[in-house]
Amino acid sequence: MTSDPRLHISGLTRRFPDAPHPVLDRLDFAVNGGEIVAVLGRSGSGKSTLFNLIAGIDAADAGSVSVGGTDLTRLSERDRTLFRRRRIGFVYQFFNLIPTLTVEENAALPLELNGDRSRGEVRRLLAAVGLADRADDFPDRLSGGEQQRVAIARALVHHPDLILADEPTGNLDAESGERAIQLLTDLTRERGASLLIATHSLAVSRLADRVLTLEAGRLTERTGALAW
Repeated sequence: MTSDPRLHISGLTRRFPDAPHPVLDRLDFAVNGGEIVAVLGRSGSGKSTLFNLIAGIDAADAGSVSVGGTDLTRLSERDRTLFRRRRIGFVYQFFNLIPTLTVEENAALPLELNGDRSRGEVRRLLAAVGLADRADDFPDRLSGGEQQRVAIARALVHHPDLILADEPTGNLDAESGERAIQLLTDLTRERGASLLIATHSLAVSRLADRVLTLEAGRLTERTGALAW
């Protein structure tokens, strides 16, 4: 882990029309290089909103988001899209694999979008997640746990600075979820990337270096035993 912030957020605020309070209220926090941080919160607490702001998919009402030293709030929508493709990896609850692409093609998608047609790194990652022999299969031939492992390979293949995992075990059984999150955290540490995990799972949060709780629009750092 390095002491240089890979992600730095300052005064981040997001309001929704007709809501009496901001869903995110002046958030300040940082994630260092190589650090794994869990954001723990109940459904509807604003975790997905926070991740959309960090990714530049949504625009904040106030504050700034910096990834790898680049302030996304100062970029145009087009430049945020290009930045996202090159510097951020994503793991979603529902995998988001493209059904008409093979396992290898799905894992290679970030490279393809960035104009890189090499496949060596794709094959290395598929081997690392235990799917080297499924490269030519389509997603509908895979279990949920296998699909999530393809998504993990896809998130890491372009060597992003930051990986955002939004409820990565939420659509998996306990055994598959445990294997997927262990692979995600192990590969993240191996590559020196930073990982931010949105979760309501205490088991997932225990794999993190730090745990933040999002409640009533504010983030607080958890200390002591984790329990609701």
